[in-house]
Amino acid sequence: MSWDDDFNPDEYGEQRPARVTGRAAAWHVARRVLGYAGVVAGVVALAAGAVFAVNMAGLAAKPGGFEAPPARGDSVALPPVIQTPEPDEALGGQFETGDASARPSDSAVSDSAVSPMQRVDPEWISRIAAATDIPERALSAYAFAHVSIAEEQPGCGLDWTTIAAIGSIESDHGSHGDTVLDENGYAQPAIIGRALDGDGVARIADTDGGLLDGDDQWDRAVGPMQFIPSTWAKWASDGNGDDVTDPNQIDDAALATARYLCASGPMTSPDGWRAAVYSYNHDNDYVDKVARVAIEFMEAVD
Repeated sequence: MSWDDDFNPDEYGEQRPARVTGRAAAWHVARRVLGYAGVVAGVVALAAGAVFAVNMAGLAAKPGGFEAPPARGDSVALPPVIQTPEPDEALGGQFETGDASARPSDSAVSDSAVSPMQRVDPEWISRIAAATDIPERALSAYAFAHVSIAEEQPGCGLDWTTIAAIGSIESDHGSHGDTVLDENGYAQPAIIGRALDGDGVARIADTDGGLLDGDDQWDRAVGPMQFIPSTWAKWASDGNGDDVTDPNQIDDAALATARYLCASGPMTSPDGWRAAVYSYNHDNDYVDKVARVAIEFMEAVD
């Protein structure tokens, strides 16, 4: 039945209403539009209110948002360290400091098991590794980086759980693929990322002649903490005290990571923490993932 049959009886025998025309029709349409608009606005307002309420609840629980960890300054205690004896003490004191001819050569001291560096308490390493499932060799590197950065930059507030979270995401603590960390902390075989050729990744032409990553056309991320060569050139660190800086050695890589993160500013607030991790990888999803893993480690040892 067409709209021309308005004045004819409908299928129920009732008279159809007369068609509204002119200004009345326009007002009638306008009222309908306004009515629909009001309904839509109400629904949008209701949804917005619900989202706001949920977000406020999240912000109340975690001031930095759902994924941000709490301010991390004192949330995880500094790992306990043991002070290794000085060379004279380790050799039983039989050599006087001034007796150069009687002292062992520098190479003999450096090749010995004695190191002037502080080391993390092995009992702590065993206990925390069992609680977090972080391999002990990797955990010792993260913990020592925490100790070192706390001495170098006490205002930074970085702790080992954040370094460990990055190590977990970047290389599963140096165990990506068939790689394992040897007793000296070297990733064997080396962990080399994909070519940064701009195909779904950043485009970074070779910066080191292939020295670190074996690629003289494109840079690739290297080692347990996945440093690109140009970044390693700036932040290379000697974490194990062997006078060599190597991104494939986890003590070196963990200390470089700590220094890189702290360069962005204090990490003692949620915003400061997120800014630091974002500087490591400019991806908010990455920051959220690091936050979740770091919090899991923190809760495992509480």
